[in-house]
Amino acid sequence: MFTGIVSDIGRVRAVRDTNRDRRFEIETGYDLATVEIGASISHAGCCLTVVEKGANWFAVEVSTESLEATTLGSLGEGAAVNLERPTRVGDELGGHIVSGHVDGVGEVILVEPESGSHRVTVRAPRPLHRFIARKGSIAIDGVSLTVNEVEGDVFGVNIIPHTWDVTTLGGLKPGAKVNLEIDMLARYLARWQDTA
Repeated sequence: MFTGIVSDIGRVRAVRDTNRDRRFEIETGYDLATVEIGASISHAGCCLTVVEKGANWFAVEVSTESLEATTLGSLGEGAAVNLERPTRVGDELGGHIVSGHVDGVGEVILVEPESGSHRVTVRAPRPLHRFIARKGSIAIDGVSLTVNEVEGDVFGVNIIPHTWDVTTLGGLKPGAKVNLEIDMLARYLARWQDTA
């Protein structure tokens, strides 16, 4: 489990397809002595397993399903990616509970400055949009944010300067694709409604 509080911006140093999946090597500022092989790390909101590590990098393998269901398939060498290590029992929950399971890919349709912050408007894929609520939580590329408004399949968030500066969200432009994870409560409510 994660909280949507990004703790490093990694950089893709190598990408290659293997006979199993696609392998990414990620440069990081993390102290890799504290990261075990088999550990989970969130990459732009996608929970992936560390399979190898070096002095300042680690490797993950991404399945075809994850490549097709997220933005990871578009990452090339040099790309920046939000990273978050999992929350431990007793850690402060600074954002909201995030599973690292991307629900869909949205498209940024507007980015505009607003009183020192930035307003970002995103179109969510249908039918995922039904589970995004005003003043609810959403993770965009692994970043915990509060939804400010919703109209149909379009929603807006306000990104404060700190978050703009310390995550990849500061590079968003109209047309960009972003990983979305809806609030966990909404996920289970949707499942309950489907079976009721």
